[in-house]
Amino acid sequence: MIDRYSRSELKEIWSEENKYKIWLKIELAAAEAMEKINIIPKGISKKIRSKAKINVKRILQIEKKVKHDVIAFLTSINEKVGKDGRYLHQGMTSSDVLDTCFNLQLKLAGEILINDIDGLLKSIKKQSIKHKFTLCMGRSHGIHAEPITFGLKLLTFYQEFLRNRERLKIAVSEISTCAISGAVGTFANIDPKIESYVAKKLNLKIEPISTQVIPRDRHAAFFSTLGIIASSVERFATEIRHLQRTEILEVEEFFGKNQKGSSAMPHKKNPILSENLTGLARLVRSAVIPAMENISLWHERDISHSSVERNIGPDATTALDFALVRLNDVVKNLNIYPKNMIKNIEITKGLFFSQRVLLELTARGFSREKAYSIVQKRAMQSWNSKSSFYEIVLNDPKINKKIPVNKLKELFNFSYHTKRINIIFKRSLRK
Repeated sequence: MIDRYSRSELKEIWSEENKYKIWLKIELAAAEAMEKINIIPKGISKKIRSKAKINVKRILQIEKKVKHDVIAFLTSINEKVGKDGRYLHQGMTSSDVLDTCFNLQLKLAGEILINDIDGLLKSIKKQSIKHKFTLCMGRSHGIHAEPITFGLKLLTFYQEFLRNRERLKIAVSEISTCAISGAVGTFANIDPKIESYVAKKLNLKIEPISTQVIPRDRHAAFFSTLGIIASSVERFATEIRHLQRTEILEVEEFFGKNQKGSSAMPHKKNPILSENLTGLARLVRSAVIPAMENISLWHERDISHSSVERNIGPDATTALDFALVRLNDVVKNLNIYPKNMIKNIEITKGLFFSQRVLLELTARGFSREKAYSIVQKRAMQSWNSKSSFYEIVLNDPKINKKIPVNKLKELFNFSYHTKRINIIFKRSLRK
């Protein structure tokens, strides 16, 4: 992932140096375990730890010659360690190191993403409660439907990211496995106790059965979860973009004093952050299909998954981390315009009360079909003439014959649409 969309926390996890440090940690943990069960001499792991140094440049130089990253890594370590280096990697295969490391990196990245979601949830909750009864127009198909509150709108995102947090916790747990099972996963050349020791040392679980590689359905589930979270980010960003349109302007991204919106048009204040989030979501989702295709490897292993994971691991987690943090900033600093929300509500001259009139007519004896026909006719009259829907309904003889004026006035009451907001908030914010 390019620096523009990378935070230091994720860059560190996926850096080449950190990767090799994890490889060394795995090898040393395996050596410690081998010492405990008398496979190699006591004290070897301590000696190696004191001498071993990670030299990324040297590892890459060796890899150019040997065309094998793990061999290059071990050769570089042995150049510093000397003859004791022969005790490293005993009975192990490259995938033991690569897969355990990759899973650990995904686990670490996933834990940061969970923290990101926690921060976002806090911001959404705060804004949602603040605007619990801030009236705005609910829209279906992009068309005015019936009134809701802006707090309620935000609450849908709060619940969605709560679900995403739970999904991610499950995905992180599922990916947090370690395999030190040797060639083709049979433990023929390595004791399973070594795997258990390494797993405990790295705070991972043992992989119950590996085929020389850790099964890739785990990774597919992880990246699919990232894709879902990215889609939630996009849904939120898309809502902000729509609500910031000039003719709506119910919310607006914070615009700094020295910020510029356009190289050509000085008046422009564009929702660039939300647009950026939409693009990043596409990037994260692009990892899902390759991750699923990685499930099907030849026999006990091949490396068709390797080039994919070297890209999607860093890119998807780093991009999503950046997106979640950016979305949090957008939510915290969002300019919200309740007056514009009321202004937009009033555009249709009360047409959104049509369902109340419909229901009242059916309650007073009209068939639904007849009531619908009467109300729709008057609604279209209001729409076309841009006249008050209430006044038009009031003067309809079929309606005022059935509904008294005092009752008709009651039907055109905003409190009807907000009377159960507290119930929704109570059950949505319940832990």
